[in-house]
This record gives sequence, C-alpha cells and structure tokens, in this order.
Amino acid sequence: MPETTNVLIGIAGASGSGKTSFADALVHEFGADRISILREDSYYKNQSHLVMEERVKTNYDHPDAFDRDLLLAHLEALLAGEPVDVPVYDYKNHTRANETQRMPACKIILLEGILIFTDPRLRQLMHTRIYMDTPLDICLLRRLQRDVNERGRTLDSVLEQYQATVRPMFMKYINPSKDHAHLIVPGGARNRVAIDLMKARLREML
Repeated sequence: MPETTNVLIGIAGASGSGKTSFADALVHEFGADRISILREDSYYKNQSHLVMEERVKTNYDHPDAFDRDLLLAHLEALLAGEPVDVPVYDYKNHTRANETQRMPACKIILLEGILIFTDPRLRQLMHTRIYMDTPLDICLLRRLQRDVNERGRTLDSVLEQYQATVRPMFMKYINPSKDHAHLIVPGGARNRVAIDLMKARLREML
C-alpha cells in the first residue's frame, strides 16, 4: 500500500444492500469535516457521445461501465491530502452532467460501491474493506423504491434491468468479491453492532 496521510475504507455490496446508509451513519457520528464519502456511481463513464437508445443498453453493473482510472487517480490524490473535482452523474440521461463537485481531503475517506472490490488497484489502497451482506429480496425492494422515486425510472424498466443485468452481475462479480472483505456485515446497515464496531475503530483512527 502506498504511503499516505489519510485512510481509505471500502464499503461494497449489492445495490440496495445498505452501503450508503452505513456510510452516512459514520459521517453523522463524526462529522463531514473528518469523514468524506466518495461514491463509485459518480464514476460511470461519460456517454454523451451516444444516443439515448444506446445509453440505455449499457450494462451498468459490469466493471467496464466505470472510469476506474479516474477513480484511482482521485483516490490517490485524496489520500495524499489533495482535493478533487468529482463527476456528477445524471441518472435520468444516463451520462455525466456538465458540472463537477469539489471534494476536500479528509482524514478518513469512505469509498462505497457495488464493484469496488473487483479491481486489485483499488483494493490495494484500502486500509479496511467492508462487505454489506443483505438478502437479495430486500435489496430489490430498496432498489425499486430508489430508482422509481429518485431516478425517474418506471417499475417495469427497473425489473427488466434487474433480471437482465443486476442479478447476473451480482452472481458473477459482486458476491464473489466479498472474499476480499476484512469484515462481512450480515443484514447491512441495520446491523447496529457492526456500525458500533466501526465507530470505535474510527475513533482510534481519528
């Protein structure tokens, strides 16, 4: 692992497994000035050169959907204490927005995403790797609520995508990646014992 001034904690798991809730609970405990969250979803590749019909066909649950080189460069900068300009992804138009979001470096950086453990370069940067092991039926219900209410999707399109790519890619990439985890959290963000353990660990780091 490269010598750095900050700490990177990876939080992986299926879509809807509770990664965001787990990370938000830690930030709420310690404050956004001490812990920052970087989301893998921000690094979906720019698709502005494609028409909408082609963008919709993209397999967003495959490692190739992400700009891993940019994510890696930003993580290395944040770990060295430098701020970065994080892309903003437009879910309704399936491509990056024109603006970016400035992210300052914090002592502890939480990286959350479905496929972050599948890239050995990313894993090497992580001081701790956490996998949210939540039943798939619960994950699907959460995904339905999120995509319909927040991302302008229809119920049929969410279910079609789930059957075509989300579940198959979970079986092929995401579930096997938990072998790289230092800590597996059954039940996701509702596991208060795991959250309390991480809070104690972060207090030591801070």
